[in-house]
Amino acid sequence: MAKGGFKGMGNMGGMMKQVQQMQKKMQKMQAELEEKEVEASAGGGAVTVRVNGKKEVLEVNLDEDVVDPDDIEMLQDLIIAATNEAIRKAEEMVSSEMGKLTGGMNIPGLM
Repeated sequence: MAKGGFKGMGNMGGMMKQVQQMQKKMQKMQAELEEKEVEASAGGGAVTVRVNGKKEVLEVNLDEDVVDPDDIEMLQDLIIAATNEAIRKAEEMVSSEMGKLTGGMNIPGLM
């Protein structure tokens, strides 16, 4: 093999250290994101849903005026709309924070 054939190999240890540091930062950020919460509403605030960074629904609040026994379908639609929006916001929050850490690189399996 020609001299200098493995020129970049001496730097592998430094690169591995950087990868390990990034992994630690990502684990810390994921734990922090799981604790963060987002909220979304539908029907002009008649239905509000709160979701955490793990995309778990934490709370659903209903305005008394939206509870109409003759129109349960509307209430169900509002709950679905608010929940989907809250989950979308949680995903956006996670993507945004992870993007800051990875510099916009798409690393499979992170989210």
